[in-house]
Amino acid sequence: MAGCASLTESTDQNVLVQTVLDHREIAGVGCVLYNDVGKWFVTTPARVTLRKSAGPLRIDCEKTGKGWAYEKVDSKADANIWGNLVLTAGVGLYVDRNTGAGYDYPSILTVVMRPAQDKEDGPAPAAGVTLF
Repeated sequence: MAGCASLTESTDQNVLVQTVLDHREIAGVGCVLYNDVGKWFVTTPARVTLRKSAGPLRIDCEKTGKGWAYEKVDSKADANIWGNLVLTAGVGLYVDRNTGAGYDYPSILTVVMRPAQDKEDGPAPAAGVTLF
């Protein structure tokens, strides 16, 4: 069994971000990827190195006149994190959860875009209306 993922793994991960609209890859889409430990900007298709986290990765993309997307990708625990549970009685699991080591996002992120006309660009809210 593996030991503490924080000692054996990087807290960074390289991922490929690609965007698809109407079953075709679309290039030149600006995307913001963010989780609880950072924010990264990329123009697709491209690779980006991000900081891993136990929390979800959110992806917000848009290309003016073409389309937009907003997705959430959950991280998955890898085999090293389960070794922590056994070898360190859970202490290493706590450390790995806080550093992001032992968690991975998919190595290829395919973002499905929605057509630009589907975006709600309705009128501004009335004065005094609270938006959440």
